[in-house]
Amino acid sequence: MLKKHVKIGLLLIVTMIMSLSFSAGVFAKEGNTKPTSYRTVTEIHDWGAADSKVIVEIGTPLPKDSVTKDTFKVHVARSDDRLANPFLEEGYRTVTEAYVSDKDGKPAVRGKYVVLEMEIGPNSSLDSPLNYDWATTGLNAWIHTEYTITQVEDITIHSGNSGTISGLVADTFAGGIRELVNDFSSGSKTYNDVTLTYADYVPAKDKVKNPLIIWLHGGGEGGTDTSIPLSANKAVNFATEEIQSYFDGAYVLVPQAPTRWMDGFTGGADGTSIYQEALMALIQDYVANNPDIDPNRIYIGGASNGGYMTMLMIRDYPGYFAAAFPVCEGLRTTLITDEDIENLTKTPIWFVTSANDTTLRPELHTLPTYNRLLEAGAKNVQLSLFDGVYDTTGLYNKADGTPFEYNGHWSWIYVYNNEVAETINGKTTTIMEWISAQSLNK
Repeated sequence: MLKKHVKIGLLLIVTMIMSLSFSAGVFAKEGNTKPTSYRTVTEIHDWGAADSKVIVEIGTPLPKDSVTKDTFKVHVARSDDRLANPFLEEGYRTVTEAYVSDKDGKPAVRGKYVVLEMEIGPNSSLDSPLNYDWATTGLNAWIHTEYTITQVEDITIHSGNSGTISGLVADTFAGGIRELVNDFSSGSKTYNDVTLTYADYVPAKDKVKNPLIIWLHGGGEGGTDTSIPLSANKAVNFATEEIQSYFDGAYVLVPQAPTRWMDGFTGGADGTSIYQEALMALIQDYVANNPDIDPNRIYIGGASNGGYMTMLMIRDYPGYFAAAFPVCEGLRTTLITDEDIENLTKTPIWFVTSANDTTLRPELHTLPTYNRLLEAGAKNVQLSLFDGVYDTTGLYNKADGTPFEYNGHWSWIYVYNNEVAETINGKTTTIMEWISAQSLNK
């Protein structure tokens, strides 16, 4: 009789355990079907900003190698509220890699998050969180990129409550990470009713004074959002370890015009700028408020619209800047007097442009001005004239296998990557090496 009761009791216990295990398995599968959130990771590349990753919150600890690039599908819809018809496009992103991570997106042996790395490239628009509104404002801006990350393959949990996770949908945006951009601060200053915003990077403190690099943005990066001049191309690169190493740590100041630096008192690119006095006041204030800056090592450069303003600054403030690097600059040589040329000879200059630039043709701007400076006896003026602007990473090619070719106006790409070099005094010297060596006290 006792044996019979023991057997019945054991059977009941086994039945209860099996029931609980089944319930746990169902919970593991069904308890995670609720919508969850995601974060985006934006990187700045040669062509501008790209969403390269999404970090998906799972909510349940996952073991390493429990997801693959086929576990989720990633859909994005892009829209720009500045447009009469805001919708731009939608489609599926190509997932190239997937892994379990911590909340910051770092690979983990066990974590509640999954990182999905996605294909990006200069020819893709689905990956871009920016839009250049060429038709109306002529400006870049951050836009709405609505992602929907849908689980299409089960995730097996190998420890704890056995079972699977399925049916996850992440469509709630929980914030974004903008790499390098987030290392900059921002501010604004008003001078005689002209307000300029700016982004700035401060190097680690040391026992010596540090130089200042001033970068002036192109025509599409005006406005009041200081992250735009950093992100619409690759100006953030001035804060990378590689570029900073040439200067042993440098301050970086990126002023922003409300519209364009080329806006003059009588029209566009007329040889003046309505923002010039405010810009100089901003620079002087910034230097005064950062006594760690070496006043003998202040460098100024800019691309296109910013190259135009660079030329005005060294024309009208000779002896203030230790060096200038105007890129595809837009100051027509016909607007530069012989007296202006004499002033320009007082600042070391390195011009950069591409022969196939049809936006600001070098034969009307850079080249004749460079030759006039040589004729005037300029002792330290360099020129880098490229045939075109090509991908140098080896990652992107045209259909025929040759390197991807950018618009000929985009010669600033070479500058950001320090891929501008010339033979100076018998030695191959890069533009960053040259800039860092310039000083007013030499």
